[in-house]
Amino acid sequence: MAGAVQQAQGTTEERHRLPVKTLVSASIGNAVEWFDWTVYATFVVYFAGQFFPAENRALALIGATSTYALAFFFRPLGGILLGRFADLRGRKAGMLLTILLMAGGSMVIAILPTYEQVGWLAPILLLLARIAQGMSLGGEVSSASAYLGEIAPPAHRGRYSAFFYISTGSALLAASLLGVLLTSTLSEDQLQSYGWRIAFFIGGVLGLLGMWLRRSLVETEQFEENAAKARATKHPLWQTVRHHPKAVLQLIAITLLNTLSYYTFFSALTPFAINFRDADGTDVFLALSIGTTLFVALCYPFGALSDRFGRKPQLLVWSGAYALLIVPLSFLVQDNLFSLIVVFCTGLGLYALMASIAPAIMSELFPTELRATGIGAWYNLTVATFGGTAPLVIVWLSNNDRPLWFFWYVAVAAVISFLVILTTLRETKGTDLR
Repeated sequence: MAGAVQQAQGTTEERHRLPVKTLVSASIGNAVEWFDWTVYATFVVYFAGQFFPAENRALALIGATSTYALAFFFRPLGGILLGRFADLRGRKAGMLLTILLMAGGSMVIAILPTYEQVGWLAPILLLLARIAQGMSLGGEVSSASAYLGEIAPPAHRGRYSAFFYISTGSALLAASLLGVLLTSTLSEDQLQSYGWRIAFFIGGVLGLLGMWLRRSLVETEQFEENAAKARATKHPLWQTVRHHPKAVLQLIAITLLNTLSYYTFFSALTPFAINFRDADGTDVFLALSIGTTLFVALCYPFGALSDRFGRKPQLLVWSGAYALLIVPLSFLVQDNLFSLIVVFCTGLGLYALMASIAPAIMSELFPTELRATGIGAWYNLTVATFGGTAPLVIVWLSNNDRPLWFFWYVAVAAVISFLVILTTLRETKGTDLR
């Protein structure tokens, strides 16, 4: 009898087919979110002088990057408000609202008047658009992570979760390739005049496509079954701290390194390589594109790996490797395409270990009635604190001739994450969501 049961289970396992259309529809919104978010960082050097006094380029760049950082601090607000909205009204409704805010913000930036035309109204309007996008991104992570976690069978949650960062990596790759295309076909003056607007307009159009695809999604059974309980929950943010303090600590520790991993390889390394190692800009973009392609390719295999061997070992390898390798990798950044490819592929390959299972890990930390609120609040608060300030930290250390200190900063974060994962995180592969 036991053999027959095992054989039946094996047959069920073999017959499972991923609902690719559903996963793509759920994840494309995340791709749009990150495409729009990354476009800002990619093209900020070209439009900073359009929204701030152009005669002082350094101050204009500081103003534009400060706007980038300020938008991060609206991510926790978006995570709390839109996360609670998703807990009350549904994951689908939350995902539709977040993509509308992001696409709308991108379209607004694409047509904004310049500082020369309307004075200080230009940076104010830019900031308002970025605030909308910051709130949107805060809500997107919680809604999409909860959705992917809740529709996945327990034995396949890692595979389903992988689509979240497959979409992210694809968006980052698209933004990077768009940067290569526009910088190679347009002159410096054209890029500053209108080239950057093309990128934001494309992001807005992609947002409309994402909304159309998400309209076909079906609400999760877990939300439907727990909607009444969510409505009856008072002070949900306080409930996450009171009843799930360990989950809050774990989410903060994992997200600390998660966000710094992201900004090291998708943000910090590019200006570091160009400004301090005299690397060719085209080589850096090419190496980043190759590394991002590898990242996307590894997400699904690593998601499947976690379903078989567990989440915790994968997270320990990721955080431990970053603690040991991030500083040595910074010394490999040279004016050499091969060394740049090695750095980006190593860093982003390791990052895929964690990114592939991020929605699974986060969804498994909180019960259904608090899931989107808990993820939205604590994930985004950590990202705002450490990810939002990362560009400013990089600029400040670079201006003080200590750019390498940033990599030591990441190494310390990796040690903290490793210790928290090692000592507090329980294995959750194959378990039912609470």
